[in-house]
Amino acid sequence: MELTEINTLLEKLSNAHGISSRETAVAKIIRTEIEDYVDEIKTDKMGNLIAVKKGGDFKIMLAAHMDEIGLMVQFVDDHGFIRFVAVGGWYNPVMVGQRVILHGEKGPIYGVLGNKPPHVMTEEDKKKPIDMADLFIDVGARSPEEVEALGITVGTSVTMDREYVKLAGTTVTGKAMDNRAGCAMLIGALKEMKTANTVYAVFTVQEEVGLKGAKTSSYTLDPDVAIATDVTIPGDSPGVERRKAPVYMGKGPVIGMASASGRGHLADPRIVDWLVKTGKKFNIPCQIEVGDGGNTDASAINFERGGIPSVPMSVPARYIHSPVEVIDLKDLQAAIHLLAKAVETKPKF
Repeated sequence: MELTEINTLLEKLSNAHGISSRETAVAKIIRTEIEDYVDEIKTDKMGNLIAVKKGGDFKIMLAAHMDEIGLMVQFVDDHGFIRFVAVGGWYNPVMVGQRVILHGEKGPIYGVLGNKPPHVMTEEDKKKPIDMADLFIDVGARSPEEVEALGITVGTSVTMDREYVKLAGTTVTGKAMDNRAGCAMLIGALKEMKTANTVYAVFTVQEEVGLKGAKTSSYTLDPDVAIATDVTIPGDSPGVERRKAPVYMGKGPVIGMASASGRGHLADPRIVDWLVKTGKKFNIPCQIEVGDGGNTDASAINFERGGIPSVPMSVPARYIHSPVEVIDLKDLQAAIHLLAKAVETKPKF
């Protein structure tokens, strides 16, 4: 895919809204993008979108999670302020002062994440870590009845109100690059690949709350090998120690050899070798990562059935789990090419 095509695709995906268990709007976009490039598309009971390119006996699963981190309405107080729970892993200071969208029964409603203004904080208040329990959503209502009239109820999903924009060069920023960038990678690869193998392209649900969709779909499909597309942290911005994040944005996709210091996932060296050799053959730059934190769908897939050899392949993304994640489109383009070329062959077991 050309960079302009990738940019247009990623913009649609990033601007779409879908927290864990509420991914249908994202799935609808993906289905439209891929329906002319696959032999079959179905949605399983969990909500995973599964596309199949039919081929030979060797089965390759490619997984990209559709969900983004967000919030869910828990309670409305007597004055119309909305309390919530986090869905996925938020860093609380990032949430302060954000504008949000509540996806209610009558359509989207805008609100803001409020907390006590600094002008009325004590010195002790200012020193305390931000507690999510002190935050609330203000939609301008003055009572629970007014909130209900807007179509907002307990269980309403909430996402950040941010739109995708271009930065300098080939870098872009938006919400949910984790993991709409991985979805774009998989969509692009489906459009480019020519393979004699059977490929299951699975756009999974509920990754951010326990890798759930990957577990159920990989058990059902029982592939011979799997690649999970995602994002990873680069060590090229202030405050990030390169020893802990020794990959750079702009230097190509990242093949994950280990996550969570091996407690989460250790990639089969034969799968890593398969991807690295494919990159060298086609002059596609790629990086190797050994991480001490984070997991991807590859971690869940790896433990299904009798063990499914799996590996994460990611693009570097700055400021992940915030509304302003940043990636380089050239990394995404290289990842698409690498994935498409890899599935033309198979690893040597």
